[in-house]
Parts: sequence; C-alpha cells; structure tokens
Amino acid sequence: QVPLVESGGGSVQAGGSLRLSCAASGYTASTYCMGWFRQAPGKEREGVAYITTYGTTRYGDSVKGRFTISRDNAKSILSLQMNSLKAEDTAMYYCAAVPPRTQLCTLRAGDYRDWGQGTQVTVSS
Repeated sequence: QVPLVESGGGSVQAGGSLRLSCAASGYTASTYCMGWFRQAPGKEREGVAYITTYGTTRYGDSVKGRFTISRDNAKSILSLQMNSLKAEDTAMYYCAAVPPRTQLCTLRAGDYRDWGQGTQVTVSS
C-alpha cells in the first residue's frame, strides 16, 4: 500500500494558523473515510476530524469552529486548515484512511487501517 505522507507542521504562536496536507496517492474517491488525528505526549490518540468521499465532515469538540478538513479526490490530497491555534493543539498530527469497502466514518482511531508518519505541530503561548 502506498503510504500516506503528511506535511505542513511547524511552530506557531497562539492565535496563528497552519495548513496540514496529506499526500494520499494510493487512495481514491472510493476510500470512503479519511481523517486527521493527533497525539500529544502521554495522551491517547485523539480524533480531530474526518471527511467522507461525499464531503460530509465531523470535528472533535475541541477544534470545532477553528479547524477545517477538506479532500481533493482528483489530486489525492487531504488537508487540514487550522486557525486560532491554542497551546493545547500542540501534538503530532496524523492522517489516516479506513480499510477498502468500509462504509463507516468515525473519530475512533481503531477504525482506521492506514496511517502516515505524522507531522509535528507546536503552538507557543
């Protein structure tokens, strides 16, 4: 399976913005659900947002109104626009895809099969 490759992480001050991208060349519009997750040191992996192949989205409560997930099926790119960043958003961010023929979208990490290596986001207060 072609890997998922995240980019766009970095260091930013609180209130700033970052845009994460995930190159997903092995995944097409037939991959029903793709998502972004994050994991801070000592914490469990947390669902940030998902998007279905039809464009339906869902966000974790802590990022609603600040983050926007999008996918370009033609270019096989998954994106996460992060605005009004807070120190508590500091984490490693991962993109993920559900197994083929899965018609379920959740914010549970265990429902996703394929993962990228992650990109670090650090927000200073």
